[in-house]
Amino acid sequence: MGERNVKLVLSFDPHPEQREAYFQFFMCEFVPTLEFLGLRMSEAWHTAYGEHPLRLSCFLACEERSVEQIVASSDFVYLEEKLQVYVLNYTRRIVQRTHSFQV
Repeated sequence: MGERNVKLVLSFDPHPEQREAYFQFFMCEFVPTLEFLGLRMSEAWHTAYGEHPLRLSCFLACEERSVEQIVASSDFVYLEEKLQVYVLNYTRRIVQRTHSFQV
């Protein structure tokens, strides 16, 4: 497989009362399913201070078209809807990968 040059960036705040359920869903279902669909998790950040989303998670793909097809799939739509049960302030972006921190 070629170099992964496109990044799917997800940011959100887990519901305080749903943190354990969120973590179980994210690590046991969300991440493995995205990896099965062709996205590789590259980063997971936690904001310790400031007015930014608490979580930032990034997944890599080889090309933008691949990411667009994945996010349009029924599998991803299901995962995204289920994730939003556990989080607030959810955003999703597709960006060209750089080798520095991206939000």
